[in-house]
Amino acid sequence: MSASGVAAFDKTLQITNIWLDEIMEHQGPDRQLAWHILGAVLHTVRDRLPADLAAHLSAQLPLLVRGAYYDQYEPSKQPTRSRSLDEFLGQVKDELAFTRPVDAKEAVQTVFHVLSHHLDPGEVRKVRDGLPADVRALWPDPAQRH
Repeated sequence: MSASGVAAFDKTLQITNIWLDEIMEHQGPDRQLAWHILGAVLHTVRDRLPADLAAHLSAQLPLLVRGAYYDQYEPSKQPTRSRSLDEFLGQVKDELAFTRPVDAKEAVQTVFHVLSHHLDPGEVRKVRDGLPADVRALWPDPAQRH
């Protein structure tokens, strides 16, 4: 029998914990911080994508992460007009303001690495290509994935 009694819950919790473990490898052994980093970067990416592309990305996420991804989503305000790397990193930093100090650029690169590791390379490429060039430069090309 599953831990929660619902296999879908157990599976999403297991996958989410794998993702958080990978974030903690780069950001330190704080699971709560890893969760906040994942959410902050995903919100910032989501806010820069057209609604249809944001929805395609969400379909690739574990159920639990998908819920966090859509937290406070306002599709009528997306995509945001901000296109610079500084604005992108600024939003991540703002979302992490209540945590211990985190280097926003490193946080973004960590989450991009996790997404590249776990998501379909074609979907990663679409999302990556939907971002401004200077933000895209922080995301490894999925064609280079081993």
